[in-house]
Amino acid sequence: MKVQIEQAARYINRILLKTPKVGLILGSGLGVLADEIKDPVQISYSDIPGFPTSTVEGHAGQLVCGTLEGLNVIAMQGRFHFYEGYTLDKVTFPIRVMKELGIDALIVTNAAGGVNTNLEPGDLMLITDHINNAGQNPLIGPNDTELGVRFPDMSTAYDGDLQSIAKRAAERLDIALKEGVYVWNSGPSYETPAEVRMLRQIGGDAVGMSTVPEVIIARHAEIKVLGISCISNMAAGILDQPLTHDEVIETTEKVKDNFLIFVKEILSLYDQEKRTE
Repeated sequence: MKVQIEQAARYINRILLKTPKVGLILGSGLGVLADEIKDPVQISYSDIPGFPTSTVEGHAGQLVCGTLEGLNVIAMQGRFHFYEGYTLDKVTFPIRVMKELGIDALIVTNAAGGVNTNLEPGDLMLITDHINNAGQNPLIGPNDTELGVRFPDMSTAYDGDLQSIAKRAAERLDIALKEGVYVWNSGPSYETPAEVRMLRQIGGDAVGMSTVPEVIIARHAEIKVLGISCISNMAAGILDQPLTHDEVIETTEKVKDNFLIFVKEILSLYDQEKRTE
């Protein structure tokens, strides 16, 4: 694994102009943020050694590197999912590579279904914790101590300081930021109404098909994580209507302006704090 990570990082480093400090994973319909990056360098996933390719609508399938709000960033414009048939090693490989490239913080975003009935489509939810409901873990198998410890602590999977910055950014922008627990299910089928009721009972506020494997690997690599969900639809059984991926893309399109200014403000505040350390 370490050899493959280094090979991918070397390839990307030959193209990059600056060392990235913050990684961004942009979920379904949220890849528009990458279009805001200044002096962008775009690298197709298919060109990077060891990278799989994204097969889902709403995922462009490329890295975009450059500057955003004064910070050197590397953005995944589209991610990989377990349900696409990739192993979790492949799904999380880009996180390993971004660590090798030099990032120390990761902002992971997703489109998620609202389980908590106090949420509404179009809400932005700060992820305070997660529940792994997929029965899988990307750390299963031999552990490479060069990459992280055998039993990583997940009691603060989502960094408290980054959450505080996100809350301040929302206040400045007058965005009604919600907070909640994200549940990972493998997908690709949406949940049944009975499953959604169960998830609500065990403490879930939103549900989706990504994020948790990436966060586990980020914490294994000692990368600070901030998680943001765009509530793209209400989960099954809450509203009397079927669920479709088209609805997900439609909702993220409507909320994209708030999402863009919110993440950019987070990066601006994070940059200010780093400069005063």
